[in-house]
Amino acid sequence: MKLLVTGGCGFIGSTFVHLALGRGASVVNLDKLTYAGNPANVADVADHPGYRFVHADIADAEAVREAIRGVDVVLNFAAESHVDRSILDPADFIRTDVVGTAVLLAAAREAGVGRFLQVSTDEVYGSIAEGAFRESDPIEPSSPYSASKAGGDLQVLAWHTTFGMDGVITRGSNTYGPHQYPEKLIPLFITNALDGEALPVYGDGLQIRDWLHVEDHCEGIWAVMEKGEAGQVYNVGGGHEETNIEITKRILALTGADTSLVRHVTDRPGHDRRYALDTTKVRALGWEPRHSFDDGLAATVEWYRERRDWWEPIKSGEYRAYYEAQYGAR
Repeated sequence: MKLLVTGGCGFIGSTFVHLALGRGASVVNLDKLTYAGNPANVADVADHPGYRFVHADIADAEAVREAIRGVDVVLNFAAESHVDRSILDPADFIRTDVVGTAVLLAAAREAGVGRFLQVSTDEVYGSIAEGAFRESDPIEPSSPYSASKAGGDLQVLAWHTTFGMDGVITRGSNTYGPHQYPEKLIPLFITNALDGEALPVYGDGLQIRDWLHVEDHCEGIWAVMEKGEAGQVYNVGGGHEETNIEITKRILALTGADTSLVRHVTDRPGHDRRYALDTTKVRALGWEPRHSFDDGLAATVEWYRERRDWWEPIKSGEYRAYYEAQYGAR
């Protein structure tokens, strides 16, 4: 089986590349290498006989048509994915998450690709006060990021209906683990705590998220790729809900950092209060998460503690400018 993995140098994408190669698939990794795309994440497979890297933008139709030749399945991990950055500048999100998805779909149809899997997010549903979102629930995105991802999802479903495209969608909950760019809550707070820097908690910190280990997320995507029904959406959630402030306390305890590092800052606009996913459909395919949150978070903290060589170079230059713009005035 030959796979085109877009965004395969990113956090979830690179984890999936390793999973796919380990299961005997060949992989074409197409990545634009934006700030969050890190070649170090796949450096250990660069010489693998089943692996090929293509440095390109998914919105570049010619590059995509070239990369997609002979591919059996397209898995679209490529995305601008950080809510805070989408609030600062939504345009890049529309180009990648909406236009880029449309370019990929057109190329996949032209090439006769067998399956198109769109990797999406629970954020397209908006916030839910109680219970859990089912795949049949309406989508009500709250941020430019989630709206751009919703736009990509709707295109996949429309291409299935209009052109008969074998398209499926996974919507994952908040994902954590090694190799995550340190702008998201868990890696940001771990690395800040290890350096004795402030942990900027939005508002009261009582926002609730459903946490999913990256390896479990990729296993769920694999299950949908192999067994999912065309034209369907599958929620992939960890089933472990925590408030952001509780996550903060856990990270402080695991890193040995002082509670004085916690700094409550102005909440971001349109901040969803709670996410939760009903995962009945994907579990019916034989998937279930294997990592407990306690063990997964502890292992993640240790990975960042031991891999300063990976994250310290990141937290300078463009990252530092973004960080100051994002938190300096809060």
